[in-house]
Amino acid sequence: MFPYILRRILLMIPTLFGIMLLTFTVTQFVPGGPVERMIADLEGSASGGEVSASATTLYQGSRGLDPERIEQIKALYGFDKPPVERFFSMMKNYILFDFGSSYYHHQSVVDLVISKLPVSMSLGLWTFIIVYSTCIPLGIKKAIRDGSRFDVFSSTIILIGYAIPGFVLAIVFIVLFGGGSFWNIFPLRGLVSDNWHELGLMAQILDYLWHMVLPITASTVGSLAVMTLLTKNSFLEEIRKQYVLTARAKGLSENQVLYHHIFRNAIIPIITGFPGSFITAFFTGSLLIETIFSLDGLGLLAYESILNRDYPVVLGTLYFFTILGLISRLLSDLSYVVVDPRITFDSVESS
Repeated sequence: MFPYILRRILLMIPTLFGIMLLTFTVTQFVPGGPVERMIADLEGSASGGEVSASATTLYQGSRGLDPERIEQIKALYGFDKPPVERFFSMMKNYILFDFGSSYYHHQSVVDLVISKLPVSMSLGLWTFIIVYSTCIPLGIKKAIRDGSRFDVFSSTIILIGYAIPGFVLAIVFIVLFGGGSFWNIFPLRGLVSDNWHELGLMAQILDYLWHMVLPITASTVGSLAVMTLLTKNSFLEEIRKQYVLTARAKGLSENQVLYHHIFRNAIIPIITGFPGSFITAFFTGSLLIETIFSLDGLGLLAYESILNRDYPVVLGTLYFFTILGLISRLLSDLSYVVVDPRITFDSVESS
């Protein structure tokens, strides 16, 4: 086990390095970086007028500034050094999880991400719990009753939900239940009410859950179909195998056949995706859902960072989330061996 884990970790290093190098290289050619934006802002302030979009490209806005002032602006953002030196200096800091400070928000990247985590964790974790707790039993029941009215009806419902984009469903919820045109039942802004700290413990919990109903429902509906059908097909495949007929011929009850024989084999494809889904649930941000329901989370932060060329946030979060993604892939491979002892590390590696 240890040699396999060590090999996978060693493979993560060039993968992570390559992703960061590619992204860093792309940022060097994108116009409207922090230096250009600062110069354009200074030019706009000096002229007393608004700054046009074209003024932020290249260094057209620097013609009226003193060259020494321009060099000071470059040094402020670290652009006074060659790109190669800046990249390796950045990676050296990132190894120590020092992501610097945001150009736009003027605070530590780590503190900024932590401040946005409650929203993304609320959306991701509740979606994860609802999807797994609903889809596995529903998929098993659909497999057992394959072809029945229940199977056809439930498949129709979940496929309709899958076909509707989450942001469209969110808008429908706002119109129907958020005071749009019909009923004003659910709140539409933030995780909690403004007077949340004045409420009792039970009232705080209910207030938080009340705020989460619409965004979680909108983000969950589309995920139900994939997991449900995956569970159903996995169980159907096992139900049709020879060992199931043998178990029934021995006189075992349907529950014994299902939960003692079929379940442990059919659940493997679902469980192996559990580690990655669980880790992702804590750090997943949905831009559209967060924007529609006025939730300030990681999805909105990522969008604003790209829009404002906030490179410390873009590159820092990319580095951290890439590490999480690589670790989740490793945990998924290890879960194969834990769930099914017949699988060896050699077979996992060869696949």
